Amino acid sequence: MHLSFWLTTALLFPVLLYQGKRVRRTTPRLPEAGGAPGGQYGEGAPARRVLVIGESTAAGVGVETHDQGLASQLARQIHEHTGQTIAWHTFGINGSRLGALVGELKTTELPEADMVLLSMGVNDTTGFTPRFRFRRQLRDLRQLLAPRYSGPMLLLSVPPMHLFTALPCPLRYVVGWRARQLDRVYQHLAREASADFFYVDYPTVTDSTLLASDGYHPGPEGYAYMAASIAPRIEVS
Repeated sequence: MHLSFWLTTALLFPVLLYQGKRVRRTTPRLPEAGGAPGGQYGEGAPARRVLVIGESTAAGVGVETHDQGLASQLARQIHEHTGQTIAWHTFGINGSRLGALVGELKTTELPEADMVLLSMGVNDTTGFTPRFRFRRQLRDLRQLLAPRYSGPMLLLSVPPMHLFTALPCPLRYVVGWRARQLDRVYQHLAREASADFFYVDYPTVTDSTLLASDGYHPGPEGYAYMAASIAPRIEVS
């Protein structure tokens, strides 16, 4: 199966290269969100602390301020479901691959958390990060977080890029194929090392009204939709 992927990619490489460059040239590049990267819902000391780390979705691309982004929306969903005070913090690097994120986090002070969600995979998909390296970097990241976080790291499913209508064919189908391969790395790790990893998927964001102006990233309603879908998958009682 993987051999057929690489053969297909090699055969289509000139077309994929042309389309990839054209997409980068014509797609609006939205900024990361502004405002405070953390906050809380409820009064007093938080009962739960949510931390979201990753690429553009963790960086809040698609919204103006972080309180409209995924971490804030997820904390709000948990607060409304439980009545508990929920703190949130987000740390993301737009355009980053997993290896670069791990390197950056080695020198970054993050708050302690009771729930860590990793939103990653799109840039490793388009950058064709080898699966063995992606898997190793996931374990490196989990080990890096260990001193401040004892629970399993939540792995947010890699988006189904074959459904990204902003991408032309055949590029869309090739990167979608690759995204599914990396997503299966998540699923395998969650089965093999359940104490360290937990896989969380959510329905695909297909409604264009949920997307930002680039037709690629979620907008405020898109992040709210994601949070509402993710929250029930996470134990919040």
